[in-house]
Amino acid sequence: MESARDMDHGQARQGTEPGTGPVTAHDWDERVDRASQKLPDWAQRAVRWLREPARFPVRLLAAILLMLGGVFSILPVLGLWMLPLGLALLAQDVPALKVPMEKSARWIERQWRRWRGRSAT
Repeated sequence: MESARDMDHGQARQGTEPGTGPVTAHDWDERVDRASQKLPDWAQRAVRWLREPARFPVRLLAAILLMLGGVFSILPVLGLWMLPLGLALLAQDVPALKVPMEKSARWIERQWRRWRGRSAT
């Protein structure tokens, strides 16, 4: 028998396309899981290791360094790609960041599909 939480989550998703409907922190966690499955084995192991609760200090340090690197993107090697990666790492420990990260990812996907649709014609 499903719990009330599982039923509520399932009802919120019924009749909606993927990527629509209410956005939850669980959606972000699922996105990270799906993305990490596409990585090579060694990278999957690294992501699993980094996401373990005991790795909080390592995640925090890496997130801060990545975000600082993103701020200094005018320098060689550093780039804006570092900022969202740092935020994604930080979201592992700051649940309030998960929903905005998921909404941002969905917006980027919509823009990408729209842009790709225009370039195909």
